[in-house]
Amino acid sequence: MTTALLFAPRPLLYATLEADLQAAGISVLGSVQEVPRLVQGVVQHAPDVVICALAHPNTGWFDSIALIDKVAPCPVLVFTSDFNAKNIEKSVQCGIHSYVVEGYAGHRIRPLIQLAQARFTQTQEMQRAHEEIATRLDERKNVDRAKGILMRAQHLSDDDAFRVLRSSAMRSNQRLGQLSEHVIQSAGFAESVNLAGQLRMLSQRLSKLYWLRVLQEEPKATAALLESSIAWVDTNLATLRKRISLPTFGDLLEQVEKSWGALKTALAQGPVSATLHGGNTVESFAEDLLQHAERLTAQLETSGQGAPLQLLNLAGRQRMLAQRYTKLALRCCTLDRLQADHESQAMRAVQDEFENALTRLNGMPLSTQAIHQTLETAGITWLQLVAAARSLQQTLPAGRHPYLEKLAAGSETLLELFDALAEHYEHSLDTLLG
Repeated sequence: MTTALLFAPRPLLYATLEADLQAAGISVLGSVQEVPRLVQGVVQHAPDVVICALAHPNTGWFDSIALIDKVAPCPVLVFTSDFNAKNIEKSVQCGIHSYVVEGYAGHRIRPLIQLAQARFTQTQEMQRAHEEIATRLDERKNVDRAKGILMRAQHLSDDDAFRVLRSSAMRSNQRLGQLSEHVIQSAGFAESVNLAGQLRMLSQRLSKLYWLRVLQEEPKATAALLESSIAWVDTNLATLRKRISLPTFGDLLEQVEKSWGALKTALAQGPVSATLHGGNTVESFAEDLLQHAERLTAQLETSGQGAPLQLLNLAGRQRMLAQRYTKLALRCCTLDRLQADHESQAMRAVQDEFENALTRLNGMPLSTQAIHQTLETAGITWLQLVAAARSLQQTLPAGRHPYLEKLAAGSETLLELFDALAEHYEHSLDTLLG
């Protein structure tokens, strides 16, 4: 038996409506008299058809009908005495399937309900067809975007990129469009993790360059690196603001931007003596930037897919540790013995962290021969950096230049090696395809 929910504000427009419905074999599940309760009644009773009898529909009623079409779609039949053409147009727009003006009669109820149901079925089929076409178009766009990502990351042709997607979709029992969407999301998270990780490194690189300026070591080269590092931070922040979800990560990014603004202002004041307040200010702001960038990177990593992003973050963090170790070694040259001893303890902690991470990276089962060669070069460069730092601590100021030069060069070499390694992990198939 067809079920119906009746909406009929008092006084009832058609006195015999409920009796006529029962005579036509329609089971009335309930009756609603107030517009605000109409949607609730439809959701509660889930009728086969909603039958409304009202003299003059108003905006609130039309809004309720439109809401029904969204949350609990079903056939809607309306009996009214309203001839207003605008309301007739509204009835079509909000999803009414049969709008009968001054045409009520008991014997017409059943065919009009059947008409409303037929139109409802047709509307639902058209909507499903439209959604299917829209989904296919979206999937096609996603496939093209995913192919483009693979072509750039893996230097593949269009056909080869498509074969990689298709074979991976078959192995993982996913639709091609579904896998393509995953690739797009994975690429976005990987890029964001790498960009945020670079901000960690740049916080320490800028601090390192600041202390090189304080020590008057290669002032022109140091100034050029400082300028390029500032531009690097600005570029990464602008890109992250476009790439990441601001409702999700915007507050973390704003903290990074705020600490960067303070550090950038302090750096613009120029080199000062390490004993002055300016040096401490630069160091404090650099540490703030490091902490906020670390927090942003960690949240981006955990929001994406697991192991590949962890590996990317691990490799990227080595860039920061090499810069931090060098920065601490340079600071030791400007501090008294007690402060230098404290800084040396911090250096040892950084050294342990760097070397433990290097061991983990070497032990990764999917590492290629090229990766092992990169890590081997990094290991040798790291040992040379540590040796230069120790020699610097044991040398009088007049003889420090060769070791300062080795520290500066070694830290930049490690930056290049691990930046390339992080980029490799960012673009790897393991990261993109999961």
